[in-house]
Amino acid sequence: MDDARRLIAEFLNYIRVEKRLSANTAAAYERDVRRYAAFLEADGGAPHQATRADVQRYLSSLYAAGLDGRTIARHLATIRGFYRQLLRDGVVREDPTLNLESPKTWKTLPHYLTVEEVDRLLAVPDTATPLGARDRAMLELLYSTGLRVSELVMLPSGDLHPELGYLRVTGKGNKQRLVPVGRPALEAVAAYLRGPRQALLDRRASPFLFVSRRGSHLTRQAFWKGIGAAGRKAGLEKRLTPHLVRHSFATHLLARGADLRSVQQMLGHADISTTQIYTHVVSEQIKREYQRHHPRA
Repeated sequence: MDDARRLIAEFLNYIRVEKRLSANTAAAYERDVRRYAAFLEADGGAPHQATRADVQRYLSSLYAAGLDGRTIARHLATIRGFYRQLLRDGVVREDPTLNLESPKTWKTLPHYLTVEEVDRLLAVPDTATPLGARDRAMLELLYSTGLRVSELVMLPSGDLHPELGYLRVTGKGNKQRLVPVGRPALEAVAAYLRGPRQALLDRRASPFLFVSRRGSHLTRQAFWKGIGAAGRKAGLEKRLTPHLVRHSFATHLLARGADLRSVQQMLGHADISTTQIYTHVVSEQIKREYQRHHPRA
């Protein structure tokens, strides 16, 4: 850790003497860079050995600690300045903060449905009709897996493996991922496959799991329109979109203790910083529950 202390001291000297930052700003930079170094040290690492994944884990820890986006953005700015100094001095060859998304862009927390609202939504489709059975299966699968709407409507039949309980998804950039599927979703899809799908196809063939009356896959616009109507029927105050269900999937998983990295993989996020927003949603939810139920809140 002696190397880390020396590098931090040189960085702090640079910002005080050459950058001529105010005493308060310099003190904030010092707190931030020392907190970052202590985080790395706890895992046996050091700033000059850190990777992009280390920086992402650190930012995630700040969110988990309840810091807001503006404060985390300041921490990231400090770390970026630190690595620019290390690059200039030839201490590191690559900047692990390069192209990391700034937490300033994480201003708006995504809305999400409560579990009770999800139950009301799933009860809307009339499963006695082919279209209702299809819509129920699509909603169940959407909530069970957090798929993007384009992934859902274009899903090939062969990419669902009910006997193994998972789905193979081809997402952005043709990247594939495996996503577990819950039993209620598997049962709803099985019910749809037992007759309603073929009724919609009317002796036609289709490679897609979910089909329209014309025998083709649903368009994104058609599913958006259908899910909006289902939300109104369920009496939801929120404007229902496929992305809102995706947000609900991620939030509910994290609220029940799921690992952030696992949720990232299920959602198909290339960068974990995109997934980190949900940890803040969960912390807000916990605070509300505390204030509502704790006798001395």
